[in-house]
Amino acid sequence: MSDRAAERRPRTTGLDLHLGRLDGNVRASLTDAVRDAIRAGRLAPGTRLPSSRALAADLQVARNTVVRVYSELINEGWLTGLQGSGTKVSERVAEFVEEQPRPADTRSRPGHDLRPGHPDLSSFPGDEWIRAVKKSISVVPFEAFGYTDPHGRGELRDTLARYLTRARGLRAHAGNVVVCSGAAEGVRLVAAALAAAGVTRVAVEEFGLPTQRRALADAGLETVPLAVDADGVDPSVLDRSPGIGAVLLTPSHQFPLGVALRYDRRAAIVEWARRRGALVIEDDYDGEFRYDRSPVGALQGLDRDHVLYLGTASKSLAPGLRLGWLVVPDRLVGAVIAQKGETEETVGFVNQLAMTEFVESGAYDRHIRAMRAQYRRRRRHLVETLARHAPKVRMAGTAAGLHVLLEQPGRTDDELVRRIATEQLTVEPLGFFRHPDAAAARNGVVIGFAAPSPSGWPGVLERLVRALA
Repeated sequence: MSDRAAERRPRTTGLDLHLGRLDGNVRASLTDAVRDAIRAGRLAPGTRLPSSRALAADLQVARNTVVRVYSELINEGWLTGLQGSGTKVSERVAEFVEEQPRPADTRSRPGHDLRPGHPDLSSFPGDEWIRAVKKSISVVPFEAFGYTDPHGRGELRDTLARYLTRARGLRAHAGNVVVCSGAAEGVRLVAAALAAAGVTRVAVEEFGLPTQRRALADAGLETVPLAVDADGVDPSVLDRSPGIGAVLLTPSHQFPLGVALRYDRRAAIVEWARRRGALVIEDDYDGEFRYDRSPVGALQGLDRDHVLYLGTASKSLAPGLRLGWLVVPDRLVGAVIAQKGETEETVGFVNQLAMTEFVESGAYDRHIRAMRAQYRRRRRHLVETLARHAPKVRMAGTAAGLHVLLEQPGRTDDELVRRIATEQLTVEPLGFFRHPDAAAARNGVVIGFAAPSPSGWPGVLERLVRALA
């Protein structure tokens, strides 16, 4: 296009501005409408208004009418207008703006949420993620903007297969990786596939996520609790319980008790799955974060035909990315994909391509190492401080992950939660994660120590110590 043609092309003239219907005297009606929008807070101090030409065209009124309205409001102090800066809402009108209603529970909401499952979002690698988005979008083929393959983008599936093989010891290839919107969707898809295959009973750990148990129940599956001790889940119950077609585990870092499944029990569970033709669902929710022990490889590495692996970027990056993945036994890939259906929501292709570039560039590994070091320091600070100021508190699950279990003799779950709440901290009682049919009766609270920002963590820990000391 020539420069002259470009000059004739209509330009974007400014932001859209909703002022409602103008009745009667257009000039007076428009003046009142702008004042009312400012008073109500819909036009905040400093907001730039459309040019007089643009607003006149939008409202289908004479431009002179808008010019006069702007001039009048500038004279009254509602607006400011400087050559080259356009017309803006005056900063001085803040005192006249009506205070907007706040959510009813805002003032009583605790200062820090220490429930488990949240990473430090303030440390999200924004600059590197933006670079990954820009680079991947600049070379993406046009077809990527169409409907997404329910399996996920091929580039991401190939990258994840190689990353998980290298970093977590999986036996994966692009063909058995299925991209999903997170762990919740992953469990739902697998539960539906199991139900469709005729499975009726699934074993779960006696302490675990209620949302996962609900997903299984919603698919019509009965859940059978398995006892967990210092060596992880007890596999002997599997052989004593008839009709179990699958088991859902967190073997590398049991949630929320924090223990690792002992090597002989790992082998026993895989052997059980082989004998029964059953499926082991491995939720590796925070597999990247190990502190005081050698990395525990994924259970899927022992048997790719009977173990289905579930991973997510929620703990390593941010839950808002809505990015997770399944590594499915080849024989079950079609069954899992069939549960997505033709209209199933999938992860946006931008995040899939950005994650591909983020991993391939090495940025993901760098971020994991940096956050592992940060969480290790924070965990050490927590352990040392509580040992010094609240020695009666017992801690479990400190060797890995983003949470710890705290138990204080003589205090129930509810008592601990109430005491900690007095310091404006929200925690989750251990009982919240207990299976309704579980025999175990333990008291404690589960503390997620990753969410506070690095600058806010010392103050949070001080509050926690005051509540427990």
